[in-house]
Amino acid sequence: MVSSLNASINSAVEAIKKSQSNQAVGDVKEYSKTVKKSALTTTAGATDIGVLAKNTTRLNVASTLAANDKVDFYKFKVTQKGEMTMGQVGDDGLRVQLMNKLGRVVADSDPKAGDDYKAFKQLQAGNLTVDKGDYTLRVTRDKGQSDKDPKNYAMQLVMGNYSQDFDTVAKQPAKGDTGMALTTGQQATLDGLNQAIGSMNSIPTGQTGTQKLMGSFSLFV
Repeated sequence: MVSSLNASINSAVEAIKKSQSNQAVGDVKEYSKTVKKSALTTTAGATDIGVLAKNTTRLNVASTLAANDKVDFYKFKVTQKGEMTMGQVGDDGLRVQLMNKLGRVVADSDPKAGDDYKAFKQLQAGNLTVDKGDYTLRVTRDKGQSDKDPKNYAMQLVMGNYSQDFDTVAKQPAKGDTGMALTTGQQATLDGLNQAIGSMNSIPTGQTGTQKLMGSFSLFV
């Protein structure tokens, strides 16, 4: 797991280095929240991670695609047209798709996704222009990955500079939401996420995107 996590981190480092224009402006205000994901495995149950405002906000989310979970959804609103950057760290074997409010895929991390994959590489490099509106991130496992294998991940979204930092730690649904008890491994994952939010709260203002994401995973390695 450590080697695969490091590989993902290295990839995220290179992507974020290409977007050096994303800088903290002034005294950055930080906001953190811990939420439970919906038991619904549709966009209707997407976890809200905030509003992405150009040159104002940066959105960060950390979670786990738990054993036997098929998909995680996250929604956010873009306030104006502009170039978006996405940083990502976590375990190998994850597929991330960016979808617009109509459910159409705008960018896809699957190398076989053609133009959508090219758009994803632009998104990583901070060169993907998106329109104002509502968007959803869809997180699944790559084809061939075992559903029994939990996948830790963190993602970050920004448009230009930022002065407000929003952290979301998304935990698994409560037992009553699914009707199933958590396994020992899943509970350990949740415990790690609880600690992660404390780690996020102590992050100094003005950190680079890479430092921010790597900090959120310091307790998962």
